[in-house]
Amino acid sequence: QVHLVESGGGLVQAGGSLRLSCAASGIIYSINDMAWFRQAPGKQRELVATITSGGSTNYADSVKGRFTISRAKNTVYLQMNGLKPEDTAVYYCNVGVSNSSRYWGQGTQVTVSS
Repeated sequence: QVHLVESGGGLVQAGGSLRLSCAASGIIYSINDMAWFRQAPGKQRELVATITSGGSTNYADSVKGRFTISRAKNTVYLQMNGLKPEDTAVYYCNVGVSNSSRYWGQGTQVTVSS
């Protein structure tokens, strides 16, 4: 049974920082890539950042220079600095493994007040 457990969300003022974590367990295949998505109320889920098994990263234009994705073994992190009210959303981690399956976390709420 695969489990992705996210933590680190919360309420922060604009300009503040948060660090999200997502720990994966129960995965018997190799993890290829790990990613963070977010979904704001009334909007579609969007890709925020990805990191490959080799450490290559990619970011949405809206978060470049403010967010940093990293990973250590089966845990992926998202360091979010300079938060803006428009970053308010539920953040989900997503993991791709070598048998082409993908798994989602349960989501963690990030709220940025102005």
